[in-house]
Amino acid sequence: AGSSLTVPCQAGSLKKGGYVVIDGHACRIVDFDTMKTGKHGHAKAVIVGQDIFTEKRYEDSCPTSHNLDVPQVSKKEYSLIDIASDGYVTLLNEDGSTKEDIALPKEAYLADLSAKIRAEFTAGKELLVTVVSALGIEKILSFRESKNS
Repeated sequence: AGSSLTVPCQAGSLKKGGYVVIDGHACRIVDFDTMKTGKHGHAKAVIVGQDIFTEKRYEDSCPTSHNLDVPQVSKKEYSLIDIASDGYVTLLNEDGSTKEDIALPKEAYLADLSAKIRAEFTAGKELLVTVVSALGIEKILSFRESKNS
């Protein structure tokens, strides 16, 4: 992970619902627990995270005084303009420019999402897709119908 993609944070100051990098995966913290100091004098943090892209669970434990990487996670909504036959989408930025480097999710666990987006778009609905980005990865993880259609 590049330096601008993450920021260091002390393990003891992480909170449930926040983000952390576990084994190279950007995760939302679903469980956080601290254990009392042992005979060697360090309180331990046990962190259970769920990958924000795959929903797979990861676990980590370390002294609360150690620094962990926290990913810079951003969510942005784009208007969906077109879906190409190869699954790549054309998205409209708020400033009028287009973004064409993202495809509908191909992963099996997101197949329903891709199918629904394709079906609703084909039916002529104006859709807004939410692109989540972290650690240099960008993925469409949700969508909704535009209010002004």
